[in-house]
Amino acid sequence: MSWPSLNAELSAYVRPIAQFDGLALCSRDPGRLAGFWSMAGFGGLRHDLADGSLRLDPASGRPKAEIMRLTPDPAPPGDADRIHPDIRLPGRTPAPLIAAGATIVRPPGDDPWWVLADPEGNTFCAYASVDDRPAGVFQLVVKCRQPLALANWWSRVIGGEVQREGDSAVLKGAPDFPWDYLAFDLVPETRTARSRLQWHLLLRDPDPYVLTHAGATMLNASPGGPWLLADPEGNAFSAVPVG
Repeated sequence: MSWPSLNAELSAYVRPIAQFDGLALCSRDPGRLAGFWSMAGFGGLRHDLADGSLRLDPASGRPKAEIMRLTPDPAPPGDADRIHPDIRLPGRTPAPLIAAGATIVRPPGDDPWWVLADPEGNTFCAYASVDDRPAGVFQLVVKCRQPLALANWWSRVIGGEVQREGDSAVLKGAPDFPWDYLAFDLVPETRTARSRLQWHLLLRDPDPYVLTHAGATMLNASPGGPWLLADPEGNAFSAVPVG
């Protein structure tokens, strides 16, 4: 079966290949971005790692896979928008984030949210608080050319149910996914650069080629992992064996 034909009904009966285990963001200055993204919704615990990277672990009461890894890179990849988080603000405006170094890319208009950029230009959407739902990240957005097909592919990898929403699609209910939705939004343009923001997966099978058999492309097959792969639309992600 080719990856576009895999649907949500089938994925409900197939054990997911991997567990979602947070995000990784390439950064010129991981320390600065760690401070910003901790305020924006990622983590209350910071770990400085031996390789110069940082890890933000979830704050108390937040999902265990709400992890942000910040990896040092003097020249981060060029795409700072195609994959991005959406967050709920703690108030009506993004003033605290702007004070912390964010810039406004687009204020609310026909779409009732701000598009902001972090101190290194990585864009994300911010929604005003309008009810008692908690502030922080509530979905991860992927811009792509085939939203339904790509949502079904990721459903096979991490589980969950796919729902079509017009030209877009959402994946919800994946066992280890920490937010409400993994959303796939239609864009006409083909990917031209690697995204700065990537998924991090824990692979249940010790053989990473279970992912390539499912339709991924192997980009870097390090012995024993971590492995760098790309999904059928070229979105890079890393995978390591469980344990």
